[in-house]
Amino acid sequence: MPSPRTGEAAPRRVLVFEPDAEGHSQEWLQHLIEFAAADRSRPAISVAAPERLCLALAQSLPADVMGRVELRPLSPQELRWCTDRRLTLAALARWWTMRRHLRHSGADSGFFLSLDLLALPLAFGLGAQGKTLSGILFRPSVHYGSFDGHRTHGRERLRDVRKDVLYRLMLRNPALERVLSLDPFFPAHAGKHYANGGKVEHLPDPAHPEAKAVPAGNDNGPKDTDRITFLLFGYLTERKGPLVVLDALERLTPSTTAKIGVVMAGRVDPALRSRLDERCTRLAALHPQLRLSIEDRRLDQAELESLVRRSDVVLAPYQRFVGSSGVLLWAARAGKPVLAQAYGLVGHLTRQHRLGLSVDSSDPVAVAAAITQMAQLGPSSFVDLSAARAFAASQTPQRFAAAVLAA
Repeated sequence: MPSPRTGEAAPRRVLVFEPDAEGHSQEWLQHLIEFAAADRSRPAISVAAPERLCLALAQSLPADVMGRVELRPLSPQELRWCTDRRLTLAALARWWTMRRHLRHSGADSGFFLSLDLLALPLAFGLGAQGKTLSGILFRPSVHYGSFDGHRTHGRERLRDVRKDVLYRLMLRNPALERVLSLDPFFPAHAGKHYANGGKVEHLPDPAHPEAKAVPAGNDNGPKDTDRITFLLFGYLTERKGPLVVLDALERLTPSTTAKIGVVMAGRVDPALRSRLDERCTRLAALHPQLRLSIEDRRLDQAELESLVRRSDVVLAPYQRFVGSSGVLLWAARAGKPVLAQAYGLVGHLTRQHRLGLSVDSSDPVAVAAAITQMAQLGPSSFVDLSAARAFAASQTPQRFAAAVLAA
């Protein structure tokens, strides 16, 4: 959100809206709360989010917030509507719920932690009763044609045409003040192709600050020094590629499986559980010498920190995923190479900053070949440590929070 014009007072309070409790939401809201509590020159914030997310945030609130942070749990009905599988209904529900909480919280402006679904109601010209709206756009893909080696599928071309129309229309909406993009290449595209593209600015995807020490009990056991450890972490959904990784492991030779270990850590999407179990059973019979571990639970920061430090390769084999990934930052900060999808922003950043190896991650044969190559040549052959750490150092929680609250 831009600075106020001369003679105007800065907004007293901004309402941050996030109905999704999974993924990065808690970490990012934590950054905003800590920043708003510490810097009194910034607006105070209200957070409208699921009750369990508000409870988790309440446990870590700074001792002296002086009324600068308010947590507003969404009602069960609001949450049900805002997360409905029918995306048009969910989009309109999010717009309506934001308006309602803006009115009741007394906030001067609203900020969507995820703006993508709101493109539709904003394109229709829907506003917020005179208050301004901003948000983070996660998944612009209309500019991917400028990336090296980019190829689109038929449905992706149709998707990008639809996005292009929505972006043009939503940027005309006077209620929409600022669009923050995690994709550093999209603002230039918007400025060149859209009449109001100047509303789009880059937002650094925050690398979580490194823990100074790993608390006792979070050490994840001794490092398997005789094997190369490949780590896939986060909320494990199909789009993150765990099934393709397991299919790729089936295609490895016994000599390669004897050299590696694979760890999957994070809550498993219930829709994925049975297929994951089926593949694990088959893989255990086919390659009994392979060391495979799956931890189906949410891990805290210290546990993730330990896992990344102790791994040799971080896996990001997303299935033609659109947008950025915090996994790249975790790996870059620790100096670990990634094995990532070649498609889109993730692949482009991997190549540009020499973060690791990018492949067609929808193809188990290609993933198996990449795993074999990294096992044979050694993980350190695939990462430029200075470039990777420079990439991570430029993306701090402070820069992220300051940009969001820059009103």
